[in-house]
Formats: sequence, structure tokens, C-alpha cells
Amino acid sequence: MFNINAVCTRLATSAGVEHVDTSSAIESSHKWKRVRRGLVAAAAAAAATSVWADTCSELSARGLDHASLTSAIRAVVPAAGKPNGGLGFPMWLTLVDGSGVVCAVTTSLDGTDGNADATADIWLGSRVISAQKANTANAFSNGRLALSTANLYSAVQPGGSLYGLQHSNPVDAAQAYEGKAADFGTTKDALVGTRVGGVNVFGGGLALYANRRKIGAIGVSGDTSCTDHVVAWKVRASLGLAGVPAFGNFDKMFQDITPNPNGGTGNSASGFGHPACLFNPTPAQAGDSIIGNS
Repeated sequence: MFNINAVCTRLATSAGVEHVDTSSAIESSHKWKRVRRGLVAAAAAAAATSVWADTCSELSARGLDHASLTSAIRAVVPAAGKPNGGLGFPMWLTLVDGSGVVCAVTTSLDGTDGNADATADIWLGSRVISAQKANTANAFSNGRLALSTANLYSAVQPGGSLYGLQHSNPVDAAQAYEGKAADFGTTKDALVGTRVGGVNVFGGGLALYANRRKIGAIGVSGDTSCTDHVVAWKVRASLGLAGVPAFGNFDKMFQDITPNPNGGTGNSASGFGHPACLFNPTPAQAGDSIIGNS
């Protein structure tokens, strides 16, 4: 329960006041009455405005659980065909809460022939990458700006505005490779309940928003990075959690990179561009998730 006196004491201590006594003796002092009133007001304001990120249990209460996410990814990634461009491969999907804890890991595998085994029919390395993407989108998005992992590709190249970001917040390898392979992508996946970390800088990670407030993020991996982004975009839309803040178009993928006359990485007009991919998603396949793919 919120203890106003305890908070007053902490605030006073941080302000350099060694001790705040809320007894009648102190209350009789006009000076300390004014101090206490100010501290009470500050504490009450802090209590009224403190909003913590959604936890996994709160996301589950919103209907975001393994079953609903599995249904969502399977609806977007069928066992056959290429409705999202790319290679038509199955996908991993990871959900993290607002603090970066993994809440669920699932796949689009539906149990049909060639689309059933998490160690043979889907890129196994993409399991951890999907968690890394979810962590990145959650860690670098807030109530003012949503950053997708696709936005980071050009920015982290040498000379980019975020050069070196990809080396921060490394994946916790001890957590990433724990558990039984038979549990990968299930409710028993060993990633669930961990804060695996990692920073990924190509398409597939998107923050989730409810009433323009970030509540967590998803990461998708298993195909080309452009298709990963398109699938994540469609999954987020299907969940009704795409209400990004003021810069509403910013977490789209900007395919605005032109060749660099000096060689090496191309030049992005926006500074946040992403290269086109093999079998690049068409406008019909990508919807409004990509700018510059026409």
C-alpha cells in the first residue's frame, strides 16, 4: 500500500533534509508544515503519474497469450504460398512485456508435412533472433516515438547516427540456449520468463501500443528481413495494437537506400533506411508497412 509518510521521508532525504518526523511536535512548526505540505504534494503527484510497463500477466489479461499469438501468426503465414513476399518460409514469433521479459514464443508451424518440426522445418537460429527483435523494439520505443528494428539498419552503420548501438545490450547466451529442443515454440519454451536481451538491426521487430502507450513488443523471424517486417506488421494489426504515437509512420520500413559512389553501405535519404530483400514484398503484399518498394 502507498505510504505517504515514507515517500515524504525519501523525498526529503534526496533533497538534503536528514530526517522528517510527522509527529505533532514537527506539525506545530510552521516551517516544517510548509516543508511537509510541499513534500506531500510532490509525493502525491508522483504516485498519481507513475505508470509501470505492462507485465506478462497483464498482457495475458489483454488476450495476448501463446494460443492467440499462434493463431495470429498462422493466419498471416500459411503453410504454402508467399502472401508476404520473401521465401514463403515458416516464422517464429516472440512477445516481450514492457520490461523486456519474454512472455511467449511460438511459430507458424501447423503440424502438416514439412511444416511441423521446430528443429528441421523452420530456421532454428531465428528463434533467438525473434526474441532479440522483440527486445530491441521494446527497448527503443516509447510513448513519443515507435522505432522498428527496420529503422535501425542504416543508423547503426559507420557514420550513422546510432553507430555502435548493435553492440549494446547483448543477448544473454546462457538464457538463449537453455531448455529442451522439444519445447521450442511451446508454452514450455525456456525463453519464457527470461529477459534475454539483444539488439537486432533489420526488419521484424515492432512495439505494441494500447491507447498510444507502449505495452510491449513482438519480434518475427524466419524469412527475409523485409518479409519478417511485413509479417510482424500484419500480426500487430490483427491484434489491434498498432496505435503508434505522434510519428505514426516512423516504424514503417523505409526502402530509401541508394548506392554509395564510394562503395560500401548505401546512402539512406532518411538516415533510417533498410535495403530491399530477395523477392522483395510488393505493395500488394506489404500493404502500408513499407515505403519505397513500388
